[in-house]
Amino acid sequence: MSHEGSNKAILAALGANLGIAISKFLAFLLTGMSSMLAESIHSAADSGNQLLLLVGGKKAQRKATSEHPFGFGRERYVYGFIVSVVLFSVGGLFALYEAYHKWHEAHLGHGEKPGVHQQWWWVPIVILLVAIALEGMSFRTAVNESNVLRGESGWREFIRGAKAPELPVILLEDFAALIGLVFALFGVGLAVITENAVWDAIGTGLIGVLLVTVAVVLAIEMKSLLIGEAAAPAKVTAVREALEAADEVDRVIHLKTLHLGPEELLVAAKIAVGTADSGRVIAAAINDAEARARAAVPDLKLVIFLEPDIDAAAKDASTT
Repeated sequence: MSHEGSNKAILAALGANLGIAISKFLAFLLTGMSSMLAESIHSAADSGNQLLLLVGGKKAQRKATSEHPFGFGRERYVYGFIVSVVLFSVGGLFALYEAYHKWHEAHLGHGEKPGVHQQWWWVPIVILLVAIALEGMSFRTAVNESNVLRGESGWREFIRGAKAPELPVILLEDFAALIGLVFALFGVGLAVITENAVWDAIGTGLIGVLLVTVAVVLAIEMKSLLIGEAAAPAKVTAVREALEAADEVDRVIHLKTLHLGPEELLVAAKIAVGTADSGRVIAAAINDAEARARAAVPDLKLVIFLEPDIDAAAKDASTT
């Protein structure tokens, strides 16, 4: 369910961005406005990013090998991190460079006019308004798919706590695209009204700052997932309670979890068993505990390692 929803949001964003990128670049060719060039590169970068997310999702489905015994689920995080790098370099840094170039030209007296072909002044405004509508629809799809997963969590909590990288990436990209379009409309509109390219440079610079900021946020979140994150507290509690509910398990001495991928979870725990239990009883207790843990979190594929042990605290209490 999670991966299918992610793919739906990715495809919606990809379709919107491809069409928008082409139209923005045509507007740049007709007017020479740097805001339109920055936005066209932004949309092209977003399209490439969405393809990267699809590739990452496909590669993550490969079966485990002897070299990678826990599978390739975390490859989705690798591609999510690459997306942040592309957004930072191709999108953000290019826009900042273009803004500096346009600002420099304007102050040298070569950029008083917003573009070369002034009869086409209306083209970028129309394209930006249409792009805002299309990006709005793409953003709505991402929001709807995210609402299925986030429940009552706030948006900030959802983005920081999500284990699947695709939806947070698309959400932030679409949000940045909408705000970037507003910045572009601001720059282009004032450049046309005042016939001063400085406003075009300001709009382009705002787009660059926005993209760099979003890229840094994405990089931080993807880095955390790459290093390895534990399951959400509610999932950890559910697993712990399920293990302790198993027959012949006195309590969980300690428990550690690690996401091997968005839908795969490694569970390692030391469980306390009775001092007089036979090997057969302990083996049955472990099997029962594993079954209960998997039933407690059916949306995750669990890889479980349980170590039976004597509860030292309980043993010490019984001897005093």
